[in-house]
Amino acid sequence: MKDALLIIEDEVLLGNELARFFKKQHWDVNVAEDLGSARQLLVENKVDPIVILSDMNLPDGNALDFLEQSKNNLPNCEWIFLTGYGTVTDSVRALRLGAYDFIEKPCELDRLHMLVEGAARSARAQRRLQQETSQHFNRYTLDALIGRSPPTKRLKEMLKQVVNVPFSSLVITGETGTGKGLISRILHYTGTRANKPLVELNCAAIPKDLMESELFGYEAGAFTGAKKRHRGLLEQADTGTIFLDEIGELDLNLQGKLLKAIEELKFRRLGSEHTVEVDVQVIAATNRELQQKVKNGEFREDLYHRLSVLNIHIPPLRERIEDLQDLVPQFVDECNVKSGKHVKTIPANVWDQLESYHWPGNVRELHNIIERCALLAENELFPAQWLQLLNKANEKPILANEGMYIPLDGSLSLNDMEKLILQEALNRANHNVTGAARLLRATRETMRYRVQKHHLKFEQD
Repeated sequence: MKDALLIIEDEVLLGNELARFFKKQHWDVNVAEDLGSARQLLVENKVDPIVILSDMNLPDGNALDFLEQSKNNLPNCEWIFLTGYGTVTDSVRALRLGAYDFIEKPCELDRLHMLVEGAARSARAQRRLQQETSQHFNRYTLDALIGRSPPTKRLKEMLKQVVNVPFSSLVITGETGTGKGLISRILHYTGTRANKPLVELNCAAIPKDLMESELFGYEAGAFTGAKKRHRGLLEQADTGTIFLDEIGELDLNLQGKLLKAIEELKFRRLGSEHTVEVDVQVIAATNRELQQKVKNGEFREDLYHRLSVLNIHIPPLRERIEDLQDLVPQFVDECNVKSGKHVKTIPANVWDQLESYHWPGNVRELHNIIERCALLAENELFPAQWLQLLNKANEKPILANEGMYIPLDGSLSLNDMEKLILQEALNRANHNVTGAARLLRATRETMRYRVQKHHLKFEQD
């Protein structure tokens, strides 16, 4: 399907010449001689151009006024203005209203063609973004929170209240795998900033030396390798939401800078002398007890109180086992679509195992297990043999004498101790990072980062 171009030009010969040229470039071209004709094409004929090429001054008005009146009805359309006697005031107003460019007549067709193609690329990108946002609207509604248990119903009721409130910040707490990321997307895409950007950052996945430049951005030359300006994630989230996952892993020194940026809604890029003002709402998530980290001096108390304007807690799956009745069929259907399988029947012994398991990995673990079983299914029957679940009664207990000895005689540095502990945890977890992370009550991302820092061997999971 050809892209639509609307040309508004009162000089008939020039309008026809431009129409012939762009038709040869495979555009679907419509021509209007004045603003009234343009309105008729847009409103009555339902023409949907991605680029409008318009003269500035037309017999029945100024095209800039037309842009200002119609830009809300044509949000993903780029405007290019032509004029024989443009003024600085007009050019400034055109750009302020969001025009793509402003060019004086006469102009070369090749140059004009380049401008129109550039505007078309910009409009297509905007339309793709709008389409993706619409898909998120449909996907991340309150119905995306699946479950019939009382804790899930209470969580849904709380979300219904929160999404209608223009909050500045909130904290989502819950164990790893409970669905904190899902809740953050529901809050954004059903909230007051749904049409604005959602930027996500896992604070445990980025080394602390790089975190400041990721959050706040930097100017060219701010440090070795900074060849051009980089907009930080806070700046990218302007007018929208920034989701800070695993906020408890954020470096203590950086917490103070983040607090200042959240309170003042402005900051400086690294290497810059100018402040950047932003308007963002902050959603932070953690699987740690932040209040305990505050007591231990590992998390700033003022940042904790600034973020905790609202607090949403997601209960672990073991406290809402009833939700399995809704989650399991949903995950089976999703995995059927992805794998091309046709699993339909879930035997009673499968339900017994699922409902008696304690789910240390919560909903994420459930999804992974269902995906494995669906992939290995040979027919419509859910394969119970691939569940491979351990009941609490069958698990090997962690005995006190299974600890480890670390000498405090000065022979080991703190760095050496950390490496020793990580290696021991990996050995006990058969070199599986996720298993080792559980033993140390750390996130998988934190464990992976520290294991790689010490160059320890591990299995990819």
